[in-house]
Amino acid sequence: MRTGQLVLVAVAAVLAASPHIPAAAARAAGPATVTLAQKAPFGGYLTDSTGRALYLFTADRNHASACDGACAAAWPPLTVTGTPTAGEGVRASMLGVIPRKSGAKQVTYDGKPLYYFKGDSAAGSTAGEGIDHFGGEWYLLSPKGSKIDDD
Repeated sequence: MRTGQLVLVAVAAVLAASPHIPAAAARAAGPATVTLAQKAPFGGYLTDSTGRALYLFTADRNHASACDGACAAAWPPLTVTGTPTAGEGVRASMLGVIPRKSGAKQVTYDGKPLYYFKGDSAAGSTAGEGIDHFGGEWYLLSPKGSKIDDD
């Protein structure tokens, strides 16, 4: 197997064997709070109010999500029924929402749709960082709105 195939097999194994984010966790009951966590080697990165890492998808374009179906099952979008709020270290002016095909409102930061990774086992887990999956790469987001690339 080639390296890319091995990575996809490893990701599939993690998704199948690890605890996952229930669908309800991806949909906030009201306003979602986006906050900041710190972890070496990334520095500050965006999380939800429970400390779960939030990711951007490089295949997303024009303030729209390119992740649906199987992609959204592996990378659940952070959705909200109200207005997202900014926690400490996060710029409220950079938070927004976009409509998903389902009609749900997905939280964005600097226009980038935000996602969880089902392979993250708990708060503070960042296993999705740098994965090439579903036609794009997945990265943690800095409080400036840029991808964090630990390479």
